[in-house]
This record gives sequence, C-alpha cells and structure tokens, in this order.
Amino acid sequence: MTAKLSKISLPLKLTFLIFSMVLNCMGIVILQLSEAKITYEKLGFLESFKDIPIAFISLFAVNFISKTGTKKALVSALVIVGICSCFLPFIEDFWFYKVWFAIIGTCFAVGKICVFGIIRNNISDEKSLAKMMNSVEASFMVGIFIVNTGFGWLISSRYSEYWKFGFLSITVLCAVTIFLFSKLNISEAKKTENKSLMAELSVFVKPTTIMFLAVVFFIVFVEQGFNSWLPSFYKNHLNVNSFFALQATSFLALFSYAGRTATANIIHRFSLSKYYILCISLIIAVLVIIVGIQYFDSVNSGIILFLFPVIGLFLSPLYPVVNSKMIAQIDREKINLFTSLIVIFSSLGSSVSSIIMAVLFGKQLLNYYPLYILLAVSVLFTVSLIYFKLAGKKL
Repeated sequence: MTAKLSKISLPLKLTFLIFSMVLNCMGIVILQLSEAKITYEKLGFLESFKDIPIAFISLFAVNFISKTGTKKALVSALVIVGICSCFLPFIEDFWFYKVWFAIIGTCFAVGKICVFGIIRNNISDEKSLAKMMNSVEASFMVGIFIVNTGFGWLISSRYSEYWKFGFLSITVLCAVTIFLFSKLNISEAKKTENKSLMAELSVFVKPTTIMFLAVVFFIVFVEQGFNSWLPSFYKNHLNVNSFFALQATSFLALFSYAGRTATANIIHRFSLSKYYILCISLIIAVLVIIVGIQYFDSVNSGIILFLFPVIGLFLSPLYPVVNSKMIAQIDREKINLFTSLIVIFSSLGSSVSSIIMAVLFGKQLLNYYPLYILLAVSVLFTVSLIYFKLAGKKL
C-alpha cells in the first residue's frame, strides 16, 4: 500500500461529492424544466441519457482504466466533468441537457469503477471495506444536500434566473480534487493477461452473483424514486413551493448522510446481513405508516412531509453494506470488471425507475406514489433474503 487510507479518503470523498451533485441535480432540472412546459414524459427519458451511457460504457471503461491506471482515469473524468459544468450555464437548448447528462454518465462510470478499485486495492477485510465504503458514500449524500439546498436558495431568491450558474461551483470542486490526487501515490492492481470479455464475465455467472446484482438493481430503483422525484411529488401533490420541495430532498440526504456515517462507525459490531435486514425492515415500517396516514387520515397530511426524509436514515446504508460484503470476496485483479457490473445494474435500476415514475406523474397518479415505493421496497426485501440465503449467511 503506497498511500495511507487517511490520505486517500478526502479526495475519494470529494470525488463522490462531485458526482453526487451532477447526478442528483436531476430533481432540480425536472422541477425547473417542467415549469418551462416540458412534459414529464420527456423529462423521465432525460434520466436515460444519463443512465444508458453509464451502463453501456462501463464494460469498455475497464479496458481504458487498466491501460491508464485508476488515478489517471479518475483525474480525466473529473477534468471532463469540470469543463462540462462550466459550459452548462451558457447554453439554453434542451438538447444540451441530454448531451450533458450523457457525458456526466460516462464520466461517472469511469469514476465509480476507479473509486471502488482504489478502495479494494487498499483494504481486504469485509468490515473495514464496509466502514470505508459507508464513509465515502456518505459524501454522496452530502452532495445531494448541498445541491438541493444551494439551488433551492437560488431558485427562491431574486437571482432565480441565474440558477444554472450554481454549476460553476462544481468546476471549482473538480479543480481542488484533481490537485489533491496529483499529490498522491496510489497503488494499482497488477495487470493480468488479456482475455476475451466474455471469458472474464463468465467467472461471475453464479447464482449468488446474479442475485447480488438484482439486489443492487432494486436498491437503486428505490433510491431513484426518492432522489429525483420527491421534490415534484411534494410540489404537485402536497402543494408546497419549489424551495420547500427541494429542501425535502435535502433533508432526505441529511438523514441519509447520518445513516451512512453512523453505519461506518458501528458496522464492525454487527453481522452485515443482520444489519442490512434490520434497515430494510424499518423502511417498510415507515412506509406502512405513511400509506396508513394517506389513506385513513388525509391524502395531503403535513406529517408525510417529515416522514419521507426519515427513510433516508435506513435506506442509505443498504447500497454500501451489500457492496462491501460482495466486493471483499472478489480478487483484486477482477475488481474493476466486477465494479463495472455494479455500475451497469445500478444505472439500469435508476433508468427503469425514472421511466416508471414519469408515467406515474404524467398520468396524475400521485396518490399511489407511497404505495408504489412500498411495493418496490417489498420486492427488494424478498430479493435480498434470497441473496443472503445463497451467500450462506443465517439471518
């Protein structure tokens, strides 16, 4: 190990913070462009311009990363994100959002594979991996909080027409992170002999791996229903203003940050599988309360405004916990390829979820939003139980 964990932790956290801000500004874009009379159907497919490149590029990104090294590949991705964020405020056309999100998605695919690879190359045991991943992924929640709070302030202020200039702050963050990486020597995985992509992927064709990828798909499927669409649900169904609608996602991110930070500090005391199942059980409990309030008390009860963000406390640890559990079992030489599969199924979960949510919102079926989320979490719970059973862990 050529770089201490304490030294690589900050730039890795900043990397996830940056990607969180550019990926999760989707809720803001949906909110703002819907007021510009762009339909929810078009906005729902806008998410696909981000997610499809993530899925498509991921497998090819592995070869690029293996040739350049994780550090150079990650820095390249950050440079492109910084430049694109600098251009966004000055272009008005809707087509540029499609191009912008496609480029961001591609860079994220490269960036996430690099970050996971760096963590795996420096940590070997399962619980230390879980702690590090929860710590790094917690910064992803900070990014959601910052982007919704910052843009929420801009949108509700007298400078609302200049809301897109907030993306210039992302350019500055990219420059700082690149500088920090330039000062680090990061250990790289040993290069292996070239094999065909299908031959390498065939190693992962196992029931446990398939169920793990299904779990990843449904976790992101559920998360996307909150992160991009909760502001629109708050505004259109619960009748709150744009600023408060965005703060709902900010508080969701704040609770999510608390959940991942707490998990990073206490996870070594618990079985990963038991901790995971406890979290998902608590999510279901909160959603049952929300559905009960909506259907038996009041459709637009104010209590719902505050209950939805609490879910982040229990939802946020699921992704890093289940990832760290599986990644710890993967050889270091194969981690980039395996991470690409995680990225692919994560992006598919995000894209499918957003398309379904676009239909739900477009057809004015907002009454079913909490019920829809509850159904998705129930499916996730079932798939997770099957995965842990196959992984040989008693719950």
